[in-house]
Amino acid sequence: MTTNEFIDLALQEDIGSGDVTSLACIQKNTAGKARIIAKETGVIAGLEYIEIIAKKLDDSASIELFCSDGDLVNQGNCVAEIQAEGKALLSTERLILNIMQRMSGIATYTRSMVKLISHTNAKLLDTRKTTPLFRHFEKEAVAIGGALNHRIGLYDMILIKENHIELAGGIEKAILKSKHYRLSNNPDLKVEIELKNLEEVTQALLCGNVNRVMLDNFELADMHAAVKRINGKFEVEASGGVTEKTIKEIAETGVDYISVGALTHSVKSLDLSMLVDLR
Repeated sequence: MTTNEFIDLALQEDIGSGDVTSLACIQKNTAGKARIIAKETGVIAGLEYIEIIAKKLDDSASIELFCSDGDLVNQGNCVAEIQAEGKALLSTERLILNIMQRMSGIATYTRSMVKLISHTNAKLLDTRKTTPLFRHFEKEAVAIGGALNHRIGLYDMILIKENHIELAGGIEKAILKSKHYRLSNNPDLKVEIELKNLEEVTQALLCGNVNRVMLDNFELADMHAAVKRINGKFEVEASGGVTEKTIKEIAETGVDYISVGALTHSVKSLDLSMLVDLR
């Protein structure tokens, strides 16, 4: 689904047969000016969608931005102004705010987590724990916050997890089957495998044929040992239960990547509001 298709469906869901409150209260061709205000401090994201959404209902709408995606805004800052037909402003208000608040919340939390590991070489990753059909916006917000996208979906990387290993018949069989699939279908696909303990790390080292290993819920001592044992043969990713309290120590074990599902699945939206005046 494209961004345009998503926005069309979201507006259709909200407006339905008509925004009856605006139709009842606002005279046709009433011009308005809307200001989007930050009600708390955070990293702003999603500014590009203001114009896209506003022009769905008023193609003459004009937008002025007072900051850029990734900027830190303070409580009370005006981040953008929209001039458009009054009913169009009110009918698009909630979708604009919903997208920007969610994206800004993700960007804000991501930025804070990136800062905690900035003294190391570890890179922060998101996961596929995203909102159905909203993944594009959430992963864009992660990037605005300074982290990397792990993979976009099931199609752009082979990630062998414990359930794949179980159904394939073990680590060695899962890796070899992935190798054959990749060579037959798409040699450019990267391969990663999730490991649960140091014994599985040894098995993966013996098998080879992967680009990255994921150390899932490892204790810090075992993570240190795994990084030393792998010794640069594969990229190393840490995952599982990572929080702002634990991420610094995890990064200091020498892992290359740390994936955090909470970047998208449990983040608090940034509080924004829209105030509309007659123009």
